[in-house]
Amino acid sequence: MTSSAVRPVAIKIDEDIKARLKRLADARQRSSHWLMREAITQYVDREEKREAFRRETLNAWEAFRENGLHVTADEADAWMAQLEQGHDLEPPDAHV
Repeated sequence: MTSSAVRPVAIKIDEDIKARLKRLADARQRSSHWLMREAITQYVDREEKREAFRRETLNAWEAFRENGLHVTADEADAWMAQLEQGHDLEPPDAHV
């Protein structure tokens, strides 16, 4: 991120959170501002990954509804057991 892209944003937090944030910032030898930016960055990164996973799940469900292709739990378990034993196998073929 370049400095020209950084814009100030105001947030309202209660006094208890503000005090806790200050104590944590002091303990970490960081500013409260740094901690808030870090927390927001981690939250946004995590939630973007969750949203991508959610979209992939919905797309997979829709594909299954359209074509019926699937792998049974037993087939998936057997494949994963082989992976755990160090065998590098392709996943089982999907079927109707």
